Amino acid sequence: MINVMVVEDEEQIRKILQKMIEKNEGCKVVSACESFATAISDFMKLRPDVVFMDMDLNGESGLDCAKAITEVDPKVKIVFATAHSEYMANAFEIYAFDYLVKPFNMERIANTLDRIKSMSDVKESSGKSETAHDKLIIKGKEEINLVDTNDIIMVERVDGMSRIVTSDEIFLTTQSLAALEEKLNPDKFIRSHKSYIIRVDAIKKLEVYGRWTYNVMFKNTDETALMTSAKYDEIKHVFG
Repeated sequence: MINVMVVEDEEQIRKILQKMIEKNEGCKVVSACESFATAISDFMKLRPDVVFMDMDLNGESGLDCAKAITEVDPKVKIVFATAHSEYMANAFEIYAFDYLVKPFNMERIANTLDRIKSMSDVKESSGKSETAHDKLIIKGKEEINLVDTNDIIMVERVDGMSRIVTSDEIFLTTQSLAALEEKLNPDKFIRSHKSYIIRVDAIKKLEVYGRWTYNVMFKNTDETALMTSAKYDEIKHVFG
């Protein structure tokens, strides 16, 4: 079952969108709300898999609302459903899964939800641990590096590149965080934030950084990363 939240300030459109989503087998709308504050509150309580988000929420920014939601859970699928096509580039900067322009097309929505469901099916059937490796192959312009995954402290996504940080060297690759995450042992590494993968046993301490985020400091490096409060709740038993 894919749980969906709809954030739309026009009641009639909100109801139509909810009906269109729930006509797809395996999809359930767990929240349909109209404001920034309610969206954040409902997301924190219900943790839906997918959020359909309007760009304009009674004068408040749906883009900012989506950013706040992805800070809570970087893996949530954001689907912008709006009349404002001019915001498409900004939407994909925060890793939006899709961008639907009003008036909505039933087939278009179904295709989006089917893609999300197929991704979930693949993940459940394969499992991450089966693809974890001891070495990562990082291809540079003039060399190929074999990086021992046990030496990796963190991976950061910045400026279209992934920075793989070890205690004594940094490697750059065009591989996405999602692709790298599949190759790392999930018992040792976590996707702490939409822009970071970190090795849990390399963490030195956490400091509060914003309302839903922590700044992560590591042993053996001055590099830092970010961790959402939701991810901290998942792993806090590690810190005793």
